[in-house]
Amino acid sequence: MAKNKVAETSDLAPGQCKVVQVDGKAIALYNVNGKFYATDNTCLHRGGPLGEGDLDGNVVTCPWHGWRYDVTTGINAMNPSIKVASFPVSVDGAGVFVEL
Repeated sequence: MAKNKVAETSDLAPGQCKVVQVDGKAIALYNVNGKFYATDNTCLHRGGPLGEGDLDGNVVTCPWHGWRYDVTTGINAMNPSIKVASFPVSVDGAGVFVEL
């Protein structure tokens, strides 16, 4: 897996999320109390953009229909058998890197 720099730590305050591109793929990046996580940006319900959702603690709510996912695992908060892909994230200095 290749590490891809997607942001600086200062780009995303705790409690925020955003969409980043990695090799042409939309990834949702989250800052949970200073620790960074990444999932696929596409909600499994109807394809909503998770990186544009509301982050409350470690749970993101899809802005389209309210599906919720634990960003630390990708598991759907309402149905644990549903899971979005999650990706390893590392911080090196001020850089935030995602592995695909």
